[in-house]
Amino acid sequence: MSATPNAGDLVHESEVVWLEDPADFDYVRQSLDKVPTRRGRPRYERDGRLVGYVNLQPKAKPSADSGLFPRRTFYLLPHDRPNLPDDPTCPYRVGSPLEAVDPATIAPGDPGRKTSRSQATGSGIVV
Repeated sequence: MSATPNAGDLVHESEVVWLEDPADFDYVRQSLDKVPTRRGRPRYERDGRLVGYVNLQPKAKPSADSGLFPRRTFYLLPHDRPNLPDDPTCPYRVGSPLEAVDPATIAPGDPGRKTSRSQATGSGIVV
């Protein structure tokens, strides 16, 4: 769906489930995917690995056009900086992909933000 979900897309989120410790990553990619369930680990069909996802509240309604539920997933691709922290050829030595946010800023209903940590530029929020 969208690389950068809006808070309005996330009103029915109930919890963020991390499959790996988010403190280990200075950024994660996020995607708003349409899936058939409100809860549980969604199917992951990208390169790289799924590191987290959100569960929805029981009252969440599926999309009228597809019958699927919009849920965020958090993932890393093989060439992302958290996978290659000391590799000088990493394409994101500084900066991060458009869909990446600092995992410390992610919460149910909050799309998260880029920070200086996620951008590898120092300290503070990068709005």
